[in-house]
Amino acid sequence: MSRKSPRRAAAAGVVVVVASLTACAPGVPDTVVPDTTVTVGWTGEITSFNAAASPTRGNIDIAEATRSSFGDIVDGEFVPDESFGTVTIVSDIPFTARYDLAEPAWSDGIPLDAADLLLGWAAGSGLLAPEGETEDEDEADLDDDAEVQEAPIVPELDEFARAIEVTSPEPTIGWQSAIEASVPAHVVGGRAFGLDDAMEAKQAVIRAIQDEDDAALEAVGEAWTDTFDVTEVTDVPAYVRLSSGAYQVDGFTRDDDGQSVTLVPNPLYAGAATPQVARIDLVPMGDDGVSAIGGRIDVVQVAPTLQNRAIVDDFERRDNPVLTSHDGTVWTVLLRPTGVFAKPAARTAFLRTVPARDIVDRGAGGWASAYTATTSMLSAPGSPAYDIVNEDSGFASVLGTPSREPALERAAAGVAAGTSLCVLYDRGSEFAVGAFEALRDAVGAEGWNIVDCGTDDIVAEMDEPGWDAAITRVSLPQTPAQIAAQWGSGSETSLIGDADADRDELITQLDQTVDVYEARELLARIESSIVRAAVARPFAVNPTVTVTDRAVTGVSVRSGPVAPLIHDLEQWAVVE
Repeated sequence: MSRKSPRRAAAAGVVVVVASLTACAPGVPDTVVPDTTVTVGWTGEITSFNAAASPTRGNIDIAEATRSSFGDIVDGEFVPDESFGTVTIVSDIPFTARYDLAEPAWSDGIPLDAADLLLGWAAGSGLLAPEGETEDEDEADLDDDAEVQEAPIVPELDEFARAIEVTSPEPTIGWQSAIEASVPAHVVGGRAFGLDDAMEAKQAVIRAIQDEDDAALEAVGEAWTDTFDVTEVTDVPAYVRLSSGAYQVDGFTRDDDGQSVTLVPNPLYAGAATPQVARIDLVPMGDDGVSAIGGRIDVVQVAPTLQNRAIVDDFERRDNPVLTSHDGTVWTVLLRPTGVFAKPAARTAFLRTVPARDIVDRGAGGWASAYTATTSMLSAPGSPAYDIVNEDSGFASVLGTPSREPALERAAAGVAAGTSLCVLYDRGSEFAVGAFEALRDAVGAEGWNIVDCGTDDIVAEMDEPGWDAAITRVSLPQTPAQIAAQWGSGSETSLIGDADADRDELITQLDQTVDVYEARELLARIESSIVRAAVARPFAVNPTVTVTDRAVTGVSVRSGPVAPLIHDLEQWAVVE
């Protein structure tokens, strides 16, 4: 983490899988401080340099560091990066959006252009998927009633301006982030058609898509997927590791402890902020990554546990930066709307008895302050939509106000004292164990007989019958398709099997709106339908804790599941 760091020299010896890119690379940006290194505790793994084809957490982390884009989805809303390009609506009917690149380039010097965008569109539209497969089954779930899917309209290219215009049958809320340049078109074209010339390879990709040539598209699809798969590869060519982002992968290795990855600045990156650290090593975190801060690790992000509470406290006392965020999941009680809870009144009576604050305090213990309270299953506290959703969902009046006479409310709902409830929870989770105990004590005092149905595999158990309530973590959905998967009628991945035709219609409307303020209003109405159903009582978002060595500055964290720690490596710096 410092200049001429001994950790830098040690790390150099283990990066043996791929050859260094730096020996023949052009000069690094002026902002880079020579010989500076930051070492990050990491639990990921690269299996593909095409995160769009294989969106694992590790692949997405690396893509965030090595790929530029039109912007990111942060807290459910789009944040643009105009140094990469701009996205504008050019027609409402039919809905047409223009994706216009600035002047980004791949790290081999080949410009990003319309061919890269067209390839990204083809992948997202399913044209490159093997026959019988679709690229996004969740998106298909939004249109289950359609017997025949319309063929996608091939975008118009403006090759001189490095732009494409995409026309869709309906508007879509995800229009700004719909097109990605996840891999270089000249590499895909070269591998698909055996071409050495980059511009010729790009044109071959364009022709295959525009002509809808099945054989050519099959070749492009295989190259798009297979070329960048490094699951079992021990010698990765430089063209597989090309970058359009702030950093590029210089090398990586696997051993029994996990995978280590070395990132170095991309000298051709033209983003708004350029890298400052000469080398960033992602290394296996080990059993106790926090304790390694100041030794073999400079930055680490972990879940808060009883074991690391005192260690983190000690770092805070020594002025080490400690940041708290959340991982994109929410702790909640879910009710199955059958049996005892077949009637809404019974569900409401139970949820109004649930002691949300006590559950967090008992479950989190010394980490309780890190758990941010929430009343939403669809939006995260602090996000632009949360206040509107919280205000308009009706949660406070329907479920959030504790009952003054919970036993009487239970009886009025037709539930006799002593009625047994099977409550699932994860025995391996400190929080879930404490939360169950708090729930059992509070509602048991009001005549509910809580049966301990703790399990070692709550995901599997929730797919089985027999349980009445579950204390669990649920992912906060980022798209209408994900909302439909959790809360849509007939969804095979529905959290509790609650059917609501009006909610389905609202989800469809949300999917087709392009106005961010209208989207927030629709999200609140969808949340209100979940509140009225009385099937969920959220408590808090699940926290993560990031600890940094004092010599590293500029580290920020992003809540949610997408590259929460290494999304802004170009902002990191090493101080004396």
